Amino acid sequence: VQQPVVLVGHSLGGLVALSCAVFAPRWVRAVVAAPLADPSLLRAPRRPGRRAPWLRRLWRAVVTLLCRLLPLELIVPLLARSPLLELGIQLAYSSPVLGDRQLRRLIARPALRPTAVRSLRAMSTAMALRPWQATARALLPRLQQPLLLIWGAADRLVPLEVSGQCQVLQPGSELAVLPHCGHCPHDEAPDPFNRLLLRWLTRTFG
Repeated sequence: VQQPVVLVGHSLGGLVALSCAVFAPRWVRAVVAAPLADPSLLRAPRRPGRRAPWLRRLWRAVVTLLCRLLPLELIVPLLARSPLLELGIQLAYSSPVLGDRQLRRLIARPALRPTAVRSLRAMSTAMALRPWQATARALLPRLQQPLLLIWGAADRLVPLEVSGQCQVLQPGSELAVLPHCGHCPHDEAPDPFNRLLLRWLTRTFG
C-alpha cells in the first residue's frame, strides 16, 4: 500500500490496531475498534508502579510455567468438538445462534489447526507479561489519530460501560452503539455496521 491506512479491528484486534497507531503512527491514518477489548479496561484504574526486579522475574517465571503446564493440547481440541463451544459462541451474540453449524465450523476450524495451541499459549503469555505501556489504558491517551469505537449494546464479553472508560482516556474519540448486538456487531448487523463506518470515514476524511 505504501501509505497510511485506516485500521479496523474487532475485540483484541482493536487493541492491535491501537498499538500500531501509537507505535507506528506514520502508517496509520485512523483506528476503528469494534469493540476495543483489553483486560486493563475491565479493572479499576491504578497508577503503574515499577515492580522490584525479583518480583518481575518471579511473575514471569510463574506465568511461563503455568502456560506451559496447562494441557492446552488436550483442552483446545476437546472444546472445539464439545457442545460447550456453542454456549461460548452464544455469549458473543445477542441473537440466538445455537444450532448454527456454519458459525460453529467457522470458529472450530482454526482451533483444530496444528499451530492453534502454540499461538494461544504465546498470546496468553504475551498478554500476561506485557508492560503497562502496551495496555489500552496507557495507549489511548497517546493516540493522535481519529478513533471510532463501535459497540454492541448487548455485549456480554466487553460491556458497553467499557466504552465510557475509553472515551475518558481518549476524549477525541467517537462512539457508535448498535442496538440488539453483542460482541460481534459486524456479524450480527453487517449493513448498519458498514453504513456507520462509511459515514464516519466520509465525515472524517471527506
